[in-house]
Amino acid sequence: MFIIVFGLVGALVGGITAKRRGGRRLDIAQYAAGYALAFAIVGLFVTVFISRSV
Repeated sequence: MFIIVFGLVGALVGGITAKRRGGRRLDIAQYAAGYALAFAIVGLFVTVFISRSV
């Protein structure tokens, strides 16, 4: 659950970041994908940490 939420938030942040920097469509897509992957990995660690602590 956390992985999906973090991934979506990351895609949103990446898209906004690229848009503010004046990126074109493919730039925005690339930033969104990169940020989504990075945030999803963080979400994975959060999920593992929470499941191990319970």
